[in-house]
Amino acid sequence: MQIDRITLNPAVMGGKPCIRGLRVTAGTILGLLASGHSRERILQAYPYLEAEDLDAVKAYAAWRLEEREEALVVQ
Repeated sequence: MQIDRITLNPAVMGGKPCIRGLRVTAGTILGLLASGHSRERILQAYPYLEAEDLDAVKAYAAWRLEEREEALVVQ
């Protein structure tokens, strides 16, 4: 899995998941893919991104959807 291309840094984009520390959030790219933009068009619009970055965004989103959040139990 290529999730290592997704970075979290509180000083970049308010700590949102970004691609390789760049100021492009995973959510922005996932939204473009979800709205039907082609990979080629996204890579044209963001020439500093790589095809592997788009794969990493999808892998990260899938991983986050499967992650479980457990309620904190106070005893």
